[in-house]
Amino acid sequence: MRKLAVLIFIILLLPLSLNAGVNEYKLDNGLKVLVIEDHKAPLATFQIWYRVGSRDDPGGKSGISHLLEHVMFKGTPKYGSKAFSKMVKRKGGVDNASTTKDYTMYYQTLASDRIDISIELEADRMQNLILDPKEVIAERNVVMEERRRYEDEPQNSLYEEVVAAAFKSHSYHWPVIGWISDISSIERSDLLNHYRAYYSPDNAVIVVSGDVQADEIIKKIKASFGSISPASSRTVATSKETEQKGERRISLKREAELPYIIAAYHTPSFPNPDSYALEVLGMILSGGKSSRLYRSIVYEKKLAIGASTDYIGLHKDPYLFLFEATAAPGKDIKDVENALYAEIEKIKKELPSEREVQKAKNQIEASFVMGQDSIYFQAEITGMFEMLGSWKLKEQYLENIRKTTPEDVSRAAKKYLHEDNRTVGILIPMKNSK
Repeated sequence: MRKLAVLIFIILLLPLSLNAGVNEYKLDNGLKVLVIEDHKAPLATFQIWYRVGSRDDPGGKSGISHLLEHVMFKGTPKYGSKAFSKMVKRKGGVDNASTTKDYTMYYQTLASDRIDISIELEADRMQNLILDPKEVIAERNVVMEERRRYEDEPQNSLYEEVVAAAFKSHSYHWPVIGWISDISSIERSDLLNHYRAYYSPDNAVIVVSGDVQADEIIKKIKASFGSISPASSRTVATSKETEQKGERRISLKREAELPYIIAAYHTPSFPNPDSYALEVLGMILSGGKSSRLYRSIVYEKKLAIGASTDYIGLHKDPYLFLFEATAAPGKDIKDVENALYAEIEKIKKELPSEREVQKAKNQIEASFVMGQDSIYFQAEITGMFEMLGSWKLKEQYLENIRKTTPEDVSRAAKKYLHEDNRTVGILIPMKNSK
């Protein structure tokens, strides 16, 4: 409690507006640039966000956005395979990338006087990727092996099964990494078409955060990116999930130590008005060892060795509110499942206390605001909200978290956490036959 109180005190000393200091620019070719000046340390983060993720993968080619992220490091005529990361490393920086269901992001963090290398390298590979056939095959094999390793973890497999069962029509149905049969079918021509359609300035946002001067950095970005042409055409994912009208259940038999359950409920994503209450609800239920699920199911009843929730609200389209728990040795997973539902019913029938709700809101706000000390997180959260509609939404996020009431929390639980809106997956441990 003392640590949380200190965090709250720090928050009260911080500026009220998290949007202060963001400089926004738009190039003639459609490229948006957001610059956040932060001169506390001589470092800078450069991020480029493309509005393409697994939701945009064409049918039969799931995983293509993720595979393209991999081959983006395989060279241009000017910089050979793997030269990108080697140059960043030689400059004393770090770089990486990630693909999600909604977007793909590349970043470098360097000494601020060396951030020009990011501008040069990212502008080059936005338009000049080679996609050497041998490199494509080699990296496709790497991703297929990555896929196999992911499948080796039974809980990962159950999560994928649950998501695939929950989404019938929306492209969230398939995993970001893709199904292995689809990955194996992706050819160079497929990647080239995907690259040309989505990797263009009019489909990208650059976020720079750190010890930079906005007026100087935008001149350099214009010089390197300004002449790149927008894409001529691209397909925009428009699939929508229909309302679920009955519980769906799946079971997965795998070699595992203990039974495991996931219960997933369809819920709206930010900035839907209910998204704030759902986030507070998730914190009340599983925000640490004093939370309801841990205290009841793990500590008091000793039914599970772990129980938690995950409200995944930062998606373009409605996604899921997840409950998960691993049964304690010798305990029946059905008893664990019933205990989870009992906690849901409890918060529906009786309002959480003002103190409980305020504590949850404080935890969310402390985590969010304290992260602003990191130039990487400043850029990441700005880019993430931009992908959802506008970087300015990040201030709306905290304002509405603060306004959430016990009535809002209970109402959201009643509205979304009901049987007909639920997909349940059970992992059934099997003994090794070897």
